[in-house]
Amino acid sequence: MVGIDEVARLAGVSTATVSRALSGNGHVSPTTRVKVEAAAGELGYVVSSSASSLASGRMKNVGVVVPFLGRWYFSSVVEGAQQSLLRQGYDLTLYNLTGGGEERRSVFEHFLLRQRVDAVIAISLELTESEVARLHALGKPLVGVGGPIEGVRTLTIDDVAVARLATEHLLALGHSRIAHIGGNNAFDVDFHLPTNRRVGYEAALEAAGITVSPENFQPADFTIRGGYQAAKQLLGRPHDRPTAIFAASDEMAIGSILAARDLGLSVPRDVSVIGIDDHDLADFFGLSTVAQFPRGLGEKAVEILMDQLHPGKRDQEGLNTPMPFELIVRSSTARPPE
Repeated sequence: MVGIDEVARLAGVSTATVSRALSGNGHVSPTTRVKVEAAAGELGYVVSSSASSLASGRMKNVGVVVPFLGRWYFSSVVEGAQQSLLRQGYDLTLYNLTGGGEERRSVFEHFLLRQRVDAVIAISLELTESEVARLHALGKPLVGVGGPIEGVRTLTIDDVAVARLATEHLLALGHSRIAHIGGNNAFDVDFHLPTNRRVGYEAALEAAGITVSPENFQPADFTIRGGYQAAKQLLGRPHDRPTAIFAASDEMAIGSILAARDLGLSVPRDVSVIGIDDHDLADFFGLSTVAQFPRGLGEKAVEILMDQLHPGKRDQEGLNTPMPFELIVRSSTARPPE
């Protein structure tokens, strides 16, 4: 078996330099790193993960905690984080909290504290003071994605502004009877995303001088099926049917398009539909949306963790980093029917 001494001799550097170059811990010039990696590749040398973790005190593993893995947004954030961690030579351990409160306690009180992860990314989870304190007490860097957390680096999307932008797009086209499909009570938990998006929708209407009607709101579960059922309720009214629907997610917006078609309505001639996310299927359905770049969120979260894990790097940003979003107009929105 090839040893680190042989790699050092071939590269013409010390064994300590080889260790730093291949582990990513400590400063090594780019030229030296390339030389060491070339020597290791030529000799077929593979770093022992157990030896590396003993030497560095790190497991080269990051824990990622999500509330729902089966939703496109969450899986996309995880995908962005995983690909970025892979480039950095780190593994990812995923904790899916679909089971609820007891499962969450187990993750934060036991699994994350067993020294198996070097850092934690919490996606759309409003962490409690005790959860944050436990991780900080062990010196584990922590990044939150989704909203501000006291004392924690976070990446946030302004959900009120996102919803207002989507609604204002419909208003600018001339729509006044605009319905909203938002989240039900089961989703109105951490960071209150459904409530904030409803607030943005209502604020846009009020600013345009339009009275908000409770009849134009339907709750759903952020799925295509849920959006389909909610849209059927809204569009099945014989009188005063809305001419546009703003759905709080692209999956619910896609369900709305399918419901409209099943009711014999044309999108966008009879009803315009807009969502939030820029889902992978949005372009296929011609869906207008507000993109929030979830894969970029995962990549940025990893970038912040690497700054905190590796001495010599300095994170110059504040605790809360607002992330970009963008209106993307496709064929599902148009002027209302005459």
